[in-house]
Amino acid sequence: MAKDQPSRDVVRLRMHVDDRQRHRPGQHYVIRLRAPDDYTAQRSYSIASDDDDPLVEFLVERLPGGEVSGHLSDVAEVGDVLELRGPIGRWFLWDTRTPALALVGGTGVVPAVAMTRTARRLGRTDLLHVVAVGRDPRSLPYADELARSGATVAFTRHDDGTRPAGAPSVAELAPYAAAAEVAFVCGSPRFAEYAAPLLIEAGVDPTVIRVEQFGATGNAG
Repeated sequence: MAKDQPSRDVVRLRMHVDDRQRHRPGQHYVIRLRAPDDYTAQRSYSIASDDDDPLVEFLVERLPGGEVSGHLSDVAEVGDVLELRGPIGRWFLWDTRTPALALVGGTGVVPAVAMTRTARRLGRTDLLHVVAVGRDPRSLPYADELARSGATVAFTRHDDGTRPAGAPSVAELAPYAAAAEVAFVCGSPRFAEYAAPLLIEAGVDPTVIRVEQFGATGNAG
């Protein structure tokens, strides 16, 4: 396991997985911790890496009181062996052939990063557009990579010189919504409550919107 810390409350893990199965962008793994007395705690984490990457990449946000995220952030060391189960998920994945729009916020950008990396490898960047939302560059993981990939990066409290500070507008989303046959929303419950209606207002058919939440009431992050 390799580990680095892009920001104070976020760690990035890159792991070798024994007997690894191929994954599709949008899927996740369950990481399980096991104590000497066999007490276990587990949590689901979306995959950031492309399937062609020799390692599986996760981004872990340290949550208040989080057993798993706290251990991975503060205790786990390079070289540790962890229990993983996956890849998991059939609903929240991109098949790489269907025109797609992803509206993601905060650490919810992770599955969209996997989608963009896969789209680049396959030469299908024309089929995917990502709109990533964060307060500022420091609080939005993978912001530079997403911008280089052609994503719309919207900082709500920072003017980066390409767009004024503020949330994405219906007008910004509408051109991508018109072409999308599937739409992905990933972020906190609060973000999901904001993002799904915005996509509908921009013209996305509500029946093709797939939502994944993380945090205290979500499964992946």
